[in-house]
Amino acid sequence: MIFTAENILLIGSILLFVSIVVGKTGYRFGVPALLLFLLVGMFFGSDGLGLQFHNAKVAQFIGMVALSVILFSGGMDTKFKEIRPILSPGIVLSTVGVFLTALFTGLFIWYLSGMGWTNIHFPLITSLLLASTMSSTDSASVFAILRSQKMNLKHNLRPMLELESGSNDPMAYMLTIVLIQFIQSDGMGTGTIIGSFIIQFLVGAAAGYILGKLAILILNKINIDNQSLYPILLLSFVFFTFAITDLLRGNGYLAVYIAGMMVGNHKITFRKEIATFMDGLTWLFQIIMFLMLGLLVNPHEMLEVAVVALLIGVFMIVIGRPLSVFLCLLPFRKITLKSRLFVSWVGLRGAVPIIFATYPVVANVEGSNMIFNIVFFITIVSLIVQGTSVSFVARLLHLSTPLEKTGNEFGVELPEEIDTDLSDMTITSEILSEADTLKDMNLPKGTLVMIVKRGDEFLIPNGTLKLHVGDKLLLISEKNKKEMAESE
Repeated sequence: MIFTAENILLIGSILLFVSIVVGKTGYRFGVPALLLFLLVGMFFGSDGLGLQFHNAKVAQFIGMVALSVILFSGGMDTKFKEIRPILSPGIVLSTVGVFLTALFTGLFIWYLSGMGWTNIHFPLITSLLLASTMSSTDSASVFAILRSQKMNLKHNLRPMLELESGSNDPMAYMLTIVLIQFIQSDGMGTGTIIGSFIIQFLVGAAAGYILGKLAILILNKINIDNQSLYPILLLSFVFFTFAITDLLRGNGYLAVYIAGMMVGNHKITFRKEIATFMDGLTWLFQIIMFLMLGLLVNPHEMLEVAVVALLIGVFMIVIGRPLSVFLCLLPFRKITLKSRLFVSWVGLRGAVPIIFATYPVVANVEGSNMIFNIVFFITIVSLIVQGTSVSFVARLLHLSTPLEKTGNEFGVELPEEIDTDLSDMTITSEILSEADTLKDMNLPKGTLVMIVKRGDEFLIPNGTLKLHVGDKLLLISEKNKKEMAESE
């Protein structure tokens, strides 16, 4: 069956529904949602139920749009105060680490290509191109697993991995594009290559910073009667940032990530509505991207490269990634050995390498179809081996801690403009022994009880309300009063 204007909504809705149901089931068992979405796409694809999708150029465009939104949303979730202590190692991992991973893996692929028993025969540059497409990591699925297991990480590992995964795609993209240009132009000078990297980094970083600041200014100053339009306005900035940066020869992926960080770390109007919109849109684009890639691949073609791809995948997991991580983290003596081992293991390949593998296909690089199939196979191996063992390795290395509670049990949020904090407390027998009504409770000055939850019943509080053991109170406090009370 081929996608047509008449059946695309029907097929698309079925694919989305099946993906969400399957993803929810896998979430409980610690299986990365990405892997399940890919498998759903493969099940419905040409070697499964027969859906035909073979347009790498369309896949590349959809991937570009999806990655722009995903990276911007990831930037919004990256908090300066969390990444500041680990900024240096995170940046080194996302730049030098990507380069070293590509270099070591590329040399190994070239070594395999020289063996008579293998069915790949790539020259050095093509081997490095193959390695570059899969040199970045995908930690989104890692944290989905950690959340499903109610697990956090010690030693600031979580923000370091978030920073690395959010910022290493631009480096992998630049390596991929430069190597394709090198192949097509029959060689480029060292100065040209270095200049291209510098321009992409500088223009991308500058554009992301400036346009992120502009987005903050417009969101806070513009007066739109309909608050539902603010998230759409921000979405237009995401696409504009990527497109204009690309036109200026900068790195669009780096620009949208930095712009997202700027927006996420400053006060903006209607933050809750914008965050909810971006979170839902991110999930939608992730599902669409993974399904599309599953449909694009022909599984029977992967069998032809299975042995070689498995060897490359094992090399990346066991040697390439760990060697790169340990070399990058050598200057940072405070990072423990166990932390280095865990970072080495959490090198999951995700949708990004597969998207980048479409670039050689669109550019008609010799052997590009084999490159795509190898990258796809290695991604599946990585998700199965590393993705399903993240929580186990964290516990094995004694790096796991319980997930910290966020928000409140009532699910109530207030606009950012209101300078208050919401929290909740549960009434215990010890509290009741001192005070059994709200008026007798010794609450900090400036703190009020908004609502009382008793079982499934919600009660409007008043001073004479008799409290029971197990009652949950939703408290609102002025931030400055609360901070003064805590300091005292």
